[in-house]
Amino acid sequence: MDEMTVIESKFQALSGRLDEATLRVWAATEARGLGRGGVSAVAKATGLSRTTIHAGLTELKAPAPVGLSKGDKRPRIRAIGGGRKKLTDKDDQLLHDLDALVEPMSRGDPMSPLRWTCKSTYHLANELKRQGHEVSQRTVCDLLSQMSYSLQSTRKTREGGRHEDRDAQFAHIAKTVANYQAAGEPVISVDTKKKELIGDFKNAGREWHHQGTPEEVRVYDFIDPELGKVAPYGVYDLTTNTGWVNVGIDHDTAEFAVESIRRWWREMGQAVYQHPGRLLITADCGGSNGYRVRLWHRELQALADELQLQIQVCHFPPGTSKWNKIEHRMFCHITANWRGRPLVSREVVVNLIGSTTTQEGLRIKAALDEKIYMPGIKISDEELATLAIERDEFHGEWNYRLMPRSPIV
Repeated sequence: MDEMTVIESKFQALSGRLDEATLRVWAATEARGLGRGGVSAVAKATGLSRTTIHAGLTELKAPAPVGLSKGDKRPRIRAIGGGRKKLTDKDDQLLHDLDALVEPMSRGDPMSPLRWTCKSTYHLANELKRQGHEVSQRTVCDLLSQMSYSLQSTRKTREGGRHEDRDAQFAHIAKTVANYQAAGEPVISVDTKKKELIGDFKNAGREWHHQGTPEEVRVYDFIDPELGKVAPYGVYDLTTNTGWVNVGIDHDTAEFAVESIRRWWREMGQAVYQHPGRLLITADCGGSNGYRVRLWHRELQALADELQLQIQVCHFPPGTSKWNKIEHRMFCHITANWRGRPLVSREVVVNLIGSTTTQEGLRIKAALDEKIYMPGIKISDEELATLAIERDEFHGEWNYRLMPRSPIV
């Protein structure tokens, strides 16, 4: 059990038994014991404000009272339930609006619960005030802490190459996703997970076994010519928190990528979205679903024609693939589910993916795709010109729509 969990459990046990002043001093004692960052940690674990904990630290520095002389008064202690109500209790839209301002520009390792934002808390407070919320810069700091944001120094921000419109594209994707979800239309995040060797090979991580009886695997990771590799292509539904993984045994091509989306629609999507007019896909800039891949565009056009559905695509800017939601909402949980287990057969891979769940309600279906996909298929300029593709004014290479063409009678 980590320190945060311990402090939270202590607070839950003591909050109903200690008066306000004593609880404040206790929180200050815990913060002081943690050292640097202790105030923020205790505030997050208990829900107490930093101001309250700093007040407790001030009281700890003062000499303890040994008795009260005539005329002295005991410190005022509010009755249970007294004092000002939290802003989030009085303004239930506040957290939602703050998250809407911060989420498109959030940074940090998406695998970690900690994130950070490059937006100034003063600017965030001013924007919230403009929207009608009564909030201060200090309150914004406290709310960001509750939302698992942390303050980071600039040396933590280097993420490789940076496109000048990177942040604007993040905002564009966030706005487009919100519009689709508000209309009740499907939004999916797609990508190919790392290819995996099939056989008794070492898999990273550890699993519980009887002491001294680890599972034996091969010393060298030379591909087994009979079992080969698998390429799991994932489709994650951002709205329903469900996923589909098409486990391919051949080349990871654009044809394979679109076939994976087609299978998701047949197996899961169409049961949830009865008669949608549009489908939004968020994808990386490269790989089999890259924005420059002509075969990707042609196969999406075929899918749009088949389903008579407008398919819109938004690509993440170069060098930002880890921000694709499927990476840290689905793939990381699959990896954790099979850690330390050799993937001895294709069936094992499918079963382990399909059994992956989380406390947040993630559900995944998986199936083996034994179709052969030919690499190196070329699409001519003439064939490309026949596609019913519409490009946005803002970075049309990243943001475009495939319009369904009338079926041939």
